Amino acid sequence: MDPNRVKWMLKKGEVTFGTWVSIGNPDVAEILANLGFDWLVFDTEHGPLSIETVEHMIQATSGTNVVPLVRVGGNDMILIKRALDIGAYGVIVPLVNNREDAKNAVAYTRYPPRGVRGAGPRRCSLYGMRTREYFEWADKEILTVVQVETAQAVKNIEEIITVEGVDVFFIGPTDLTTSLGVRGEQDHPKFIEAMERVLETGKKHGVSAGIMTYSVEQARRALERGFTFVNLSVDFRHLIQGAKGMLEGVRGPERSPG
Repeated sequence: MDPNRVKWMLKKGEVTFGTWVSIGNPDVAEILANLGFDWLVFDTEHGPLSIETVEHMIQATSGTNVVPLVRVGGNDMILIKRALDIGAYGVIVPLVNNREDAKNAVAYTRYPPRGVRGAGPRRCSLYGMRTREYFEWADKEILTVVQVETAQAVKNIEEIITVEGVDVFFIGPTDLTTSLGVRGEQDHPKFIEAMERVLETGKKHGVSAGIMTYSVEQARRALERGFTFVNLSVDFRHLIQGAKGMLEGVRGPERSPG
């Protein structure tokens, strides 16, 4: 099996770019996978995607260089196991607030004796045709991303990212600003201070930094600050911005709704 190129790019300190996928159609995944993103995140936390739909969408990325990841609905052994068994190369785990949460997230992605993942790989092992190879591959290659999206997580950041097996911490600005009492204010001193604390701790321990961005300006600022796992918006926003931009370009913004 091919190495998880995103995991090894991050270990070398290289910048990677991805985008969120929430529209449940394989065409969307196939289009985005052929645009040059390093990774795609199929969102089953806030998005409406079922596990069956995500499997079909991951299949649509076959033959491309994109690395498929799944944001699971929670820090849950079954949700993580199912995401990996359908072929995800890693998971993004929401609401990781302390060391126990981080240890559980890692354990759910690893087979015994390193973890507690059930040993019943399906599509990830090519339906049993490459089971032995997959077992050898999985513990080395699965990418484990923990979300830092609460004031509690910021307070406990060192104990979270020093858990062996945590590859990336991912800041969710909307959730984190909300938790800090300054919803949506990414320029607020409370958010800046929290972000800088998390970034400094990540650099200290060699854990890659990830963040959600919604504009080129936000993405460039993230790169300047040292983020290397940078998400560039979400599929429906790409659709809105592309369509709206073209419509306004031909008939003017004054005649466009919103």
